[in-house]
Amino acid sequence: MDFIIQNIWLILLIAISGFMLLGGGSLFGKISGINQVGPQEAVLLFNHEDALVLDVREQSEWADGHIGKAKHIPLGQLKTRLTELEKYKDKPIVVVCRSGNRSGSACGTMKKAGFEKMYNLAGGMIAWEQAGLPRERK
Repeated sequence: MDFIIQNIWLILLIAISGFMLLGGGSLFGKISGINQVGPQEAVLLFNHEDALVLDVREQSEWADGHIGKAKHIPLGQLKTRLTELEKYKDKPIVVVCRSGNRSGSACGTMKKAGFEKMYNLAGGMIAWEQAGLPRERK
């Protein structure tokens, strides 16, 4: 018991880290109002609601493989290139990166700019590939 009392902050840090690693990060997306979707849900949005796929990874990541018909705007350029997305402001947009973190940030930026139907691809391209879904290299 003395160990726990003396190391309570370390124990809390370990517990929070474990929570985040096991998918607790999606909870924060829900709290912030950013919708999280898995790869299968994203495919339904593409096929049934004509959603735009926005890939916010860097050029080298994009060249390694991306979702077909995706629009590529690296996260660092998103604020200055939002005008390219104006025609999609009222349409669903699925934002993707490698793991879902940068795309979550991009969703926040877009929400501040008035976009309403954004979906963060939870797990990013890692989850997409684990689901066995195709990617293009152009």
